[in-house]
Amino acid sequence: MTDSEPAPAKLNLALHVRGRRDDGYHDIETLFAFADRGDTLFVEAGDVLSLDITGRFGADLDDEDDNLVLRAAHALRDHVGITDGARLTLDKCLPIASGIGGGSADAAATLRLLDRFWRLGLGIAELMPLARDLGADVPACLYGRCAIGSGAGDRLDPVANDLAGAPLLLVNPGSALSTAAIFAAWDGVDRGPLPAGPPSAVLATGRNDLAAAAIALAPAIAEVLEMLGERASIARMSGSGATCFALFSDVGERDAAAARIAAARPDWWTMPCRLA
Repeated sequence: MTDSEPAPAKLNLALHVRGRRDDGYHDIETLFAFADRGDTLFVEAGDVLSLDITGRFGADLDDEDDNLVLRAAHALRDHVGITDGARLTLDKCLPIASGIGGGSADAAATLRLLDRFWRLGLGIAELMPLARDLGADVPACLYGRCAIGSGAGDRLDPVANDLAGAPLLLVNPGSALSTAAIFAAWDGVDRGPLPAGPPSAVLATGRNDLAAAAIALAPAIAEVLEMLGERASIARMSGSGATCFALFSDVGERDAAAARIAAARPDWWTMPCRLA
């Protein structure tokens, strides 16, 4: 029997960097939200833990020896002290190193899926320490709902999403960016806390403090933001880039923007979707 689990794209509707930490991370304040599309993880019975990768961006992970999916699977198995196997297949639809939490979402989906497949009954609360050990964005992706993230992004406060269902367009110009390199290039200026209010207010008055550093390394991001901004009131980079997003008033506006960008830049990745 095959089971599956979605690994939706993660968005930072705003990302305020407040300072550098001694442990190599940064103190941030961010508003996490999720698209209704992304990668998908499948599982079926297997004698050992194994992973096959398919999808548009699957080949980009072929040379990765320490895939987060397998790390999450082994961490969960070690945590509960079992030796069960599982044959995992990752349908990789999200670009790699793109600021939308692809690897983190995949790791989180692995924890949820194998908890169910192995009938462990742990649930999100007990899986959360494993998620924190796997990466700063994995807890948010494990939770999978709109939340304010603080600390390194792993302290989560749920918020009601008044933007849920909004037509959304994600665009990546094909630039893979290192999260560590972008944070290292941050100018160190604390520009203040995340705005108060519901997600719509945070989106309207927030910012992404990593955008300038990312644009310096991948100038095409500026072009993406400009093209998205022609049809949307707010266009912003997510995470450490290079994926950018815009929310639209209706599906027609979103699809018109997607068609225009695809025609002008057919080598760019676009994903029309909705905010979950």
